[in-house]
Order: sequence, then C-alpha cells, then structure tokens
Amino acid sequence: MHTRDHARKNDTTADEMAELFARCEFARLLGIQVIELWPGGAKVAMDITDKRNPLGNVHGGAVFSLADHAFGLAANSGGIQEVALSAQITYISPSTGRLVAVAERVSENKHGSLVSVRVWDGERLVATFEGIGIRVAQGKKGRDK
Repeated sequence: MHTRDHARKNDTTADEMAELFARCEFARLLGIQVIELWPGGAKVAMDITDKRNPLGNVHGGAVFSLADHAFGLAANSGGIQEVALSAQITYISPSTGRLVAVAERVSENKHGSLVSVRVWDGERLVATFEGIGIRVAQGKKGRDK
C-alpha cells in the first residue's frame, strides 16, 4: 500500500486508515486489497475468483462492494469520519478479470461529501459509482447519535 505525498497534517494517518479498512470482515471475505490511499482518494483491487455470476462475468454485487469499499476509504480519509447516505452504480461493461477501483472525493462541505468511483478491468471501464457520505461525530460508529 502506498500513500501519496500530499497528505494533510490532520490525516488519521493513511496507514492507520488502510489497516482499519483491511480488517473489515466483508472486505477480507471478498479479498479486497488497499493499493493506495491519500486524503480524499483511494485505490483498491479485487481478484475475481469465485465471484462470477451464472453467465461467467463478475457478479454485480462484487463490483458494487469493491466500489463501496473504495468510496468508504476516500470518504473517511484525511481525518474525516463519514458513513454512506446513498450510493448509485452504473454498470458499463461486463468483467472477467481482476478489478481495480479508484475513488476521489469530488465535493465536500461541513455535512458530508460526494465521492466518485471508477471500476476498471485493465484498461476497460466496468462501472461508475457515486456515493454521498454524511459526517458523523468523531468517535461514533454508524448513524446513531
């Protein structure tokens, strides 16, 4: 896992955030790996073994889960804590190879952020994903306040 040089001073250290998300039980079940993390962005990858649908393509749920994990990393990097408020995915082409998702926080305010994710199979765009994160009080888990 690599971290970019332009990390913010108040970053919950990129390595700590990557480790936190690497411990996610569901991400481990799917074999999602954090490749790179920077304030407002993330790059994750997933092998597609045992994640195919009946037609032999990667299951849409696996594609969504990879994009969602990248979204979570990007939304929670740089000392910010958010949970997903909503997410939307557009499937562009079927995939049969290793997937890589790149997430970028494209907008933010004091209440939350918008994160754009692109999922790739090599050079081919597989899906686009947009997630809205809502800020939570530091130290809180989930939306209950």
